[in-house]
Amino acid sequence: MTKTTGPERRRARPAQRSGGFPAVLRRVLPLALATLLLVALAIPAALLVAPGFLGPEPPAQAPSPPAWQQAPATLSPPQGLAPLAPSAPVPVASAVTAQVDPVLKTDGGGTFTGTVQDALTGQVLFDRGGAENRVPASNLKLLTAVAALRSLGPDHRFSTRVVPGPEAGQVVLVGGGDVLLAAGESQPQSTMGHAGLATLAARTAESLQAAGTTGSIKVLLDDSLFSGPALNPAWQAGDVEAGEVAPLYPLALNSARFDPAVTTGPRPQDAAMAAAEEFAARLRAAGAGAGLTVASGVERAAHASPRQAAHPAVLAQVDSATVAEQVDLMLQVSDNYLAETMGRMAALGSGQAGSGEAAVAAVTAQVAAAGIPVDSLKLVDVCGLAMENRVSARQLTEVVRAITSGTDSRLRAALDGFPVAGLTGTLDMRYGNTSTSGGAGLVRAKTGTLNTVLALSGYVVDADGRLLVFSFLGNGLTPGAAGNKEALDRAATALAGCGCR
Repeated sequence: MTKTTGPERRRARPAQRSGGFPAVLRRVLPLALATLLLVALAIPAALLVAPGFLGPEPPAQAPSPPAWQQAPATLSPPQGLAPLAPSAPVPVASAVTAQVDPVLKTDGGGTFTGTVQDALTGQVLFDRGGAENRVPASNLKLLTAVAALRSLGPDHRFSTRVVPGPEAGQVVLVGGGDVLLAAGESQPQSTMGHAGLATLAARTAESLQAAGTTGSIKVLLDDSLFSGPALNPAWQAGDVEAGEVAPLYPLALNSARFDPAVTTGPRPQDAAMAAAEEFAARLRAAGAGAGLTVASGVERAAHASPRQAAHPAVLAQVDSATVAEQVDLMLQVSDNYLAETMGRMAALGSGQAGSGEAAVAAVTAQVAAAGIPVDSLKLVDVCGLAMENRVSARQLTEVVRAITSGTDSRLRAALDGFPVAGLTGTLDMRYGNTSTSGGAGLVRAKTGTLNTVLALSGYVVDADGRLLVFSFLGNGLTPGAAGNKEALDRAATALAGCGCR
């Protein structure tokens, strides 16, 4: 129900007549005329402003705009970046360097390295220490995206199941890797909350009722899909306490958040048990009218439960959003918990264990299989939170090239995940001043932020229609110095406006 306040709640009064003309019209007419005047003035103003975002008005029956002018959703495969013309001129390296070098400077201490390449040919157009190993921060998630899409496939989904327990009157909630579960009903149009525990509970109750089960039910939890330490020893305790990450489990609500709308602050330290307790509560409500009661408390199952997709004993299941959709969310909001989960699932998809160490190995192997040199690569996690990670700007540009090239169609599913400058994800509040606004809506890049680290890796189409990929990495920076993010954004903006010949 919509609540109304202020003038909308005032009681309507009969119109008073004066000189045969309704008083209410006498009051409204000046307001209406003023509104028409504002509209008349606003339309020309809008026409002047709009081209900055939309480009000039296309002629009648014009073809679809090129890829770099389209909304992110329209870049999904199979269209991808196909509209780009390979005949567009390649920028001259010296001209690119002349544009990028002066603006890529630190605010205080530290240094920036960077690489710019032509996406089609791989030709290096700018290189400042591009081969140096650097702390990549969350730009590392680009490697995890590649691994997940290659190992699992863009269309793969994770199933959360309920199976009969080892004893009568027991059911087991089996985590299958979905950490984006909703507490309520499934939301098929969403990535976060695509599968809901209320829906799973209702289906479970229906199956139990159909089998003639009544009386008390005990809920058990099987979260054995992941193995090894739940926390990476390379993560600082302060980052865990602040909620940058949390112990890893193969099922969680809201990517291990108490509230999906609150994406900062401490996280649940046992996300699997929190989800299981929520499921028990939902099953209790769903079974109330079917002669079922649910015992208080949830226990972990002593033995792993069957997880085969077609296992005849499955009572109910709900499926996650696709891997492609989860990868896009991971890149857009830079969620460390989701990234670590995707790494472990990629490891399982490669036939390895579901541990943190196996995730690192799987990401490294899949990046190498994508044709990217990994000899100097050093990974200790797959989200980029650890300061011990080392990746070069050249390796990151090659990862972006692999995603945009279309050589492996699976990787193009990550295109939507790159935040759009000034509009979406972790770039939504950037590119708003005079030195960077030229890149707004054009630059698409993954951000990375640690205390002394900033990174930006992505792609942009220059003024001549040539697709360029880039990576800029800042290490040893002065914490909080505002000029460092602007330096990254100015460098990418320079590429967007570059004819560079």
